[in-house]
Amino acid sequence: MAIPMPYPAHVEFDADRHITRWRPLVQWLLAIPHLLIAQALRGLREVLTLISLFTVLFTTQIPRPLFDVIAMTYRYEWRALSYAMFLHDDYPPFDFTLSSEDDGVERHTQLSIAYPEHLNRWKPLYKWFLAIPHFVVVVLLSVAGIFALIGGLVAVVVTGEYPLGVRDFLVSVYRYALRVEAYVGLLTDQYPPFRLSA
Repeated sequence: MAIPMPYPAHVEFDADRHITRWRPLVQWLLAIPHLLIAQALRGLREVLTLISLFTVLFTTQIPRPLFDVIAMTYRYEWRALSYAMFLHDDYPPFDFTLSSEDDGVERHTQLSIAYPEHLNRWKPLYKWFLAIPHFVVVVLLSVAGIFALIGGLVAVVVTGEYPLGVRDFLVSVYRYALRVEAYVGLLTDQYPPFRLSA
């Protein structure tokens, strides 16, 4: 059996399954400042992706500083969401390190996006169309993720531990969505795989 090649957009998560029982009830509230910043960074990312469209069309690449800012916005978002979903109970840092590689500041979450030296000049014009099947899968996974999150909340409140399968599923849903966004967002030309695993 062939070993699948790692996708350029990579998400990892490693934390103790033990969560203080009351944390899920308030942790989403504590995450609000991070979620607001993540939302603002998403708006910035959309503007930078539009600029990237033109740089790819004219030069076949995204300038490295621009790419690093986009990668940082995804990393910040992942740290904020993983905390808001009470996957761990360590408050994430307000870190804006501009790098496509994870800086290791937050020990539970890692997100890196490999910088492509060259991109296909014409793919930005039709990538969104090729990704339509993935958009459908992302919607279905997101709905399943809501139910998984509710199940995780009940399990943590009752047992004080996040069920490993539920937590891994939620991480996988974000990983899948990130791959699709990285492809459509011009960060890679590699078509995302239809798999949840790393």
